[in-house]
Amino acid sequence: MSLLLTLTLAAAAPDPALTAEIQAADAALFAAFFTECDPAKLAKMVAPDLEMYHDKDGVVALGGKAFVDIYAKQCEAKKAPDAWRNRRELVAGTLRVDPVPGYGAIEEGDHLFYERHGDGPEKLVGKAHFVQLWHRSPEGWQVSRLFSYRHEAVN
Repeated sequence: MSLLLTLTLAAAAPDPALTAEIQAADAALFAAFFTECDPAKLAKMVAPDLEMYHDKDGVVALGGKAFVDIYAKQCEAKKAPDAWRNRRELVAGTLRVDPVPGYGAIEEGDHLFYERHGDGPEKLVGKAHFVQLWHRSPEGWQVSRLFSYRHEAVN
């Protein structure tokens, strides 16, 4: 086997440590976003130049501050006793993490969305595909690009 082919195959192999780091960053990001209502915590997890694109909502945010500001308003609305509350769950077996040398990693997978009204029962309502670009910053992992698409209702 040639050296180039060997290096190419080695580079394509998943890195379990990197995958575990990104999976933990992903879980922390979505827990903060959907359940914790802590804008200061979320602000540390997003890059200043964050961009988010969504197949239903279009360009959601251009900039980390804009993203956190949108989130803060949603958090305030969720404090009402009869507000709608959401949860996101990564679909097991769909996560893929690829390194981006000198920057961070690309994460891809599928996720499910649940909602409940007030303290009512939780119901699965949708699924989608996502791609996220993570930057390894001195402060830790920060998401810099979010693409959420192929949204489908689930009944």
